[in-house]
Amino acid sequence: MDAIVKLSIVIPAYNEAQTLPLVIESVRKVLAGPALASVDVEPELIVVDDGSTDGTREWLQRLRDPLVRAVFQPRNQGKGAALRTGFAQATGDIVLVQDADLEYDPREYSRLIAPILAGDADVVYGSRFSGSPRRVLLFWHTVGNRFLTLLSNMCTNLNLTDMETCYKAFRADILRRIPLRSNRFGLEPELTAKVAHLRCRIYEIPISYHGRVYAEGKKIGWRDAIAAIWTILRFAVVHDVGREDAGYTTLRRVEVLRRYNGFLWDLMRPFIGHRVLEVGAGTGLLTRFLSTRERVLATELDPEYVDLLRRTFADTPNVEIQPLDLARLAENNVPRHHFDTVVCSNVLEHIEDDGAALDALREVLVPGGRVILIVPALRALYGSIDRAIHHHRRYSREELVHKLEGAGLAVEHLSYFNMLGVPGWFLNARVLKRTAVPGIQARLNDWLVPWLRLERRFGPPVGMSLLAVARTR
Repeated sequence: MDAIVKLSIVIPAYNEAQTLPLVIESVRKVLAGPALASVDVEPELIVVDDGSTDGTREWLQRLRDPLVRAVFQPRNQGKGAALRTGFAQATGDIVLVQDADLEYDPREYSRLIAPILAGDADVVYGSRFSGSPRRVLLFWHTVGNRFLTLLSNMCTNLNLTDMETCYKAFRADILRRIPLRSNRFGLEPELTAKVAHLRCRIYEIPISYHGRVYAEGKKIGWRDAIAAIWTILRFAVVHDVGREDAGYTTLRRVEVLRRYNGFLWDLMRPFIGHRVLEVGAGTGLLTRFLSTRERVLATELDPEYVDLLRRTFADTPNVEIQPLDLARLAENNVPRHHFDTVVCSNVLEHIEDDGAALDALREVLVPGGRVILIVPALRALYGSIDRAIHHHRRYSREELVHKLEGAGLAVEHLSYFNMLGVPGWFLNARVLKRTAVPGIQARLNDWLVPWLRLERRFGPPVGMSLLAVARTR
């Protein structure tokens, strides 16, 4: 973060005429007091009135406070809709959610944003159930909260203690890229699912909680719990993170194939050295395996994948993440004659001048270093999926050998694999004209790993992919 941190505090309000003035005053005192003295904060308060009918709207219209920006919804749409409006108005580096009641204490802002300021977290949740003082209230509400958190954790593989908490802080650049659909209280599980899909670094800190009962204005009910269950299940299946192009869809479907990805690693592992350049790391499928090596430079052209990789490997000191365009490798400040291995899995086919790319890869290798390639094979399979994910070609053995040798590389190993994938790809890419690998076909690769291992023993005469290993001379 920069020396001056702009903090956007978004407050959704619906019929909170009694508490909203007190909350704003409390926030003002915190911002002016010692709690945030160690941070140079430039704050903004965005209050979104969600069609209030109790005087909240009129009070905001009369308010003359340069710190507060009031936004008025045309009608009551729900907390999720109000927060969506507030997030769109936020201009800060960090966005923090504050309810308009008195259940959450603004004096805890400094603790809430500290992991983001330290560079450790992308998202921070304030947990009401992890040890701080809290008002003792309704038993079944607690059961409901814990059940929803458990279900959410099962679907996201997180270990949160309080998914439904209001107190959440986000790096603004993360929040801006997430499309939000929920209008009511389903926003909490939706946000949780989506930051999990984006592999955000999530921290949880204990906070105090001064809950309300219904007589004091609490609004959430059993219908919202049912909606939350539906939201959790829906976004466990539908990623909906603002990107659904064919390439992303294919990567998303492949990254859950643990056995298949393990099989790919077993193919490459005997040839991999200690200092590795990975070109086209994507979402980090192979980077996880490579991270056991002495040093890994994982590179990617797509800026969203670069951010994802940096979040994923932020705590892995031997893995460095860098943007890189293989078509312009010489201009990307990659040191020459530095690496003993270059891994390039399903990337070369995206490069129009693949011969020049192979020349550039040779230049970053030490004498005797290896290039390890996985490329799509069989020209007859080229079809709609290849075009959708921007493949320039599929390779034959002869073409790949010719291009490797033309780049001054000596071919050490060359083999087809995944013979059973050929009819499925032909059906989907040539006959049905699909634009992404169907989920069921991707899953088949995982289920057929025992066959793929058996297939490797006998060396299949054809396959939908080629593994090539070549050394510098």
